[in-house]
Amino acid sequence: MEQTIPLTYYLLVSAILFVMGALGVLVRRNPLIIFMSIELMLNAANLAFVAFARSFGVLTGQIFVFFVMTVAAAEVAVGLALIVIIFRTRHNIDVDQMNSLKG
Repeated sequence: MEQTIPLTYYLLVSAILFVMGALGVLVRRNPLIIFMSIELMLNAANLAFVAFARSFGVLTGQIFVFFVMTVAAAEVAVGLALIVIIFRTRHNIDVDQMNSLKG
């Protein structure tokens, strides 16, 4: 006897993860924590894509997940490079004190 988890449970977990990520972006001041929160929101969206794809028996959800993971990897590479450069020039990475990208 096969039991399947209802789509609602996946969407509920996805919504909880997305809200946690959004709160992390809005509340925290450390750019590394902000990046991790953004990754959490992207993974919440990926979970919803996969849940819908599995529920409806289509492959497009997995294709969107692959695209989102690619964009997230590029975003992290560029973001971490910017953080390293800002830390080298200012010796501080507090986002409240970053008001320009001039060196």
